[in-house]
Amino acid sequence: MGTATLERIGVSVHLFAGIQPAWRSGLALWLASWAWGLAARALAKEVPGDAPSVVIVVGAVGEADYQTNFVRQAVAWTAACERASARQTLLDGQNGAQTNQLELLRVALEAEPKTGAAPLWLVLIGHGTFNGEIARVNLVGPDLTMTQLGEWLKPFQRPLVVINAASASAPFLKALSKTNRVIITSTRSGFEQNFSRFGDRLAQSIADLAADLDHDGQTSVLEAFLSASAQVAEFYKTEGRLLTEHALIDDNGDGLGTPADWFRGTRATKKSKEGASLDGTRAAQLHLVRSAEDLSLSTEQRTRRDQLELEIARLRERKEGLAADAYYLELERLLRELARLYEAPDGKAAGGGQ
Repeated sequence: MGTATLERIGVSVHLFAGIQPAWRSGLALWLASWAWGLAARALAKEVPGDAPSVVIVVGAVGEADYQTNFVRQAVAWTAACERASARQTLLDGQNGAQTNQLELLRVALEAEPKTGAAPLWLVLIGHGTFNGEIARVNLVGPDLTMTQLGEWLKPFQRPLVVINAASASAPFLKALSKTNRVIITSTRSGFEQNFSRFGDRLAQSIADLAADLDHDGQTSVLEAFLSASAQVAEFYKTEGRLLTEHALIDDNGDGLGTPADWFRGTRATKKSKEGASLDGTRAAQLHLVRSAEDLSLSTEQRTRRDQLELEIARLRERKEGLAADAYYLELERLLRELARLYEAPDGKAAGGGQ
């Protein structure tokens, strides 16, 4: 099992240390049982070499009313990580043991490989603020600014998924946006500063097949984003309240983001600006908990498949500017290569070195 797994379990148990007594006993018993189950499963299996890494940050709680919500989010993410055989790091600001989460986060990111095919997920849970210029996530100790995080993530060339579930999180999107990254914020403006319900819905959706819109047996980060956004909108409608949070997703590197109501199914139907590619294609390829079929592919196959799917998506966007024959010839070439890839024996992508 190793020291890292035991540390993760220990940190998880501490999530409940500050919860009100009425809640604590039942929740702690449940989590203790779950944690020991995690330990037993960790003994029985190794983490795959291309498994994702997930860093979960639970920031300063503030009022006690928010504590249960943040715990629920953290537990959902941790459970999804276990199902995904992901390497996980949980930075919990609720147990009093961590007095400088900012430094712990810096160290955690510094320790992560900067290249490779395995995605790095960063999940920020908590409260956020915006002063008109700088957006922050409230941590125990110094707060995390969008500028700091942007600098820390600069060296990364591997796939990144960054989810800022805090209020006033929108400015992080432009600061972090880059090719081969998926950035999700719970708001479309730094001035949407009311408590955000989006993060809780996203945490529950990330491994939930009810959110699997394309029915491929796994839930992508895009599908989880769309499901969570729909649930948030329904909550405000049912409560008769004005919608005060509008989540955005960006995966084309333009730093503008796309709201959920710009999608039909899993395909965006509007562009943020002329000439920009549509958001959603890359996010549809990234799954925390992968299906058995997806796991049967080699890392090389998945990488090439993702490249082909992105090429097909770009081709479709250029369809109106191409002659019909040229469009369909290129589409056929890409689809044939995609089909050969799935037919390749021994988990090796077809076509390479043949």
